[in-house]
Amino acid sequence: MSLKALALNGTLKSSDSSEPSSTGKLLELITEEFKKHGIETETIRLADHNIKPGVTSDEGEGDAWPDIRKKLLEADILLVGTPIWLGQPGSVCKRALERMDAFLEETDDQGQMVSYGKVAAVAVVGNEDGAHHVSAEVFQALNDVGFTIPANAVAYWVGEAMGSTNFVDLKTTPEAVQTMVSMLARNTAHLAKLLKQSQYPGEEG
Repeated sequence: MSLKALALNGTLKSSDSSEPSSTGKLLELITEEFKKHGIETETIRLADHNIKPGVTSDEGEGDAWPDIRKKLLEADILLVGTPIWLGQPGSVCKRALERMDAFLEETDDQGQMVSYGKVAAVAVVGNEDGAHHVSAEVFQALNDVGFTIPANAVAYWVGEAMGSTNFVDLKTTPEAVQTMVSMLARNTAHLAKLLKQSQYPGEEG
């Protein structure tokens, strides 16, 4: 069974930045692991797109979200990557989550949101404590708008507080991070396959 994943890179840096993205590096590790499970992944760097503020699926002329939303709904797995800023998910990640709020109203005749049956995982990087808090915020938001969260579906790296080393600067991947990446990919692929075969029951008529 073939599965598709969409990875949203919530780095604050656009592609034309001279600085490499630690969030992007962690997402690359996960997408490589996804390949072992036959999952094809497309990555979108959100900062490259004009995602307008709002909570609808289309905020009008020039809004890049409708095209991203289309790809999201075509995928079986959503992977959200974010850096930690001020102890919270980055603003770019939050913008995407806010746009998914529209899913609450976009239900079928059985009361199921358009995101039902899709599995979500999270990747977090930063130089300060807060990975658990950030993943908790993102997971709760994703669960609110209809995504299913597998066991151990987060991979993160947090460097020394007030340190200058970023994840992208590491020469090798720490064993603990690789273990999280492997578990995330394995569990996410497993649950996505199950839900693709058997969707949640809808409201009884």
